[in-house]
Amino acid sequence: MRLRFYRGADPHRAEPAQQLLLSLTAFAFMLVQISNNAEIVAGWLMGRFPQRVGHLYSPYGLGRIYEFCPYSLDNGKFAVWSSGKEWDADGYRTFLAKVASQPHAPRWALVPDSVADPEGTLREWHQWAPEVARHGWPLAFAVQDGMGKSDVPKDAQVVFVGGSTEWKRKTMHDWCDWFPRVHVGRINTNRWLWECHEAGVESCDGTGWFRGDQLQLLGLVEYLEDSAAGRTNPRGAKLWT
Repeated sequence: MRLRFYRGADPHRAEPAQQLLLSLTAFAFMLVQISNNAEIVAGWLMGRFPQRVGHLYSPYGLGRIYEFCPYSLDNGKFAVWSSGKEWDADGYRTFLAKVASQPHAPRWALVPDSVADPEGTLREWHQWAPEVARHGWPLAFAVQDGMGKSDVPKDAQVVFVGGSTEWKRKTMHDWCDWFPRVHVGRINTNRWLWECHEAGVESCDGTGWFRGDQLQLLGLVEYLEDSAAGRTNPRGAKLWT
């Protein structure tokens, strides 16, 4: 696991004691971000594994923001695309404004994209990136199937690996080789937590940990325990080699 360095978006909004953490923090462990979930088990995980578990908030699931909990901002595009609904641009702006009123800044904000549409995603970036950038947070760019290194805008500070499951798993290690800050979406098993970890992913997110499958939740806990203890992937070799 390579060390990742996080440079905070707005250290001037933090107390002096926090500025160093915001401006230069080495993340030796991958952060697992729980999507729109504030259940007691999520809180237990955050308490047991501080700075290893955080939130990924969307416009449709903004909870209370705590100073001790790292978090990032989704744009909500995938959720509405999956359900066949229409994305609410004004709701997204309201979401950003609410977060901007908080003293604890996000690690990054995902600029609106166009799911499964590389050209549309680039158009969305050029439309929305200047507006999101005014809040002073690092900007994340969502890569889609078929995109490569040259497609990522130069002003993107984080690469959010979206796209189909097969493409994401096939290209994940390339993004980590090309860019210093990589987030991978929809990771919900112990096996793929380790694959992300070994590829050098900075953070990942998932919604499946709390859907009632205790073995799945146990897989998350085991990954957090084993990686914190310095143990390696129990499956041995990387799947993509």
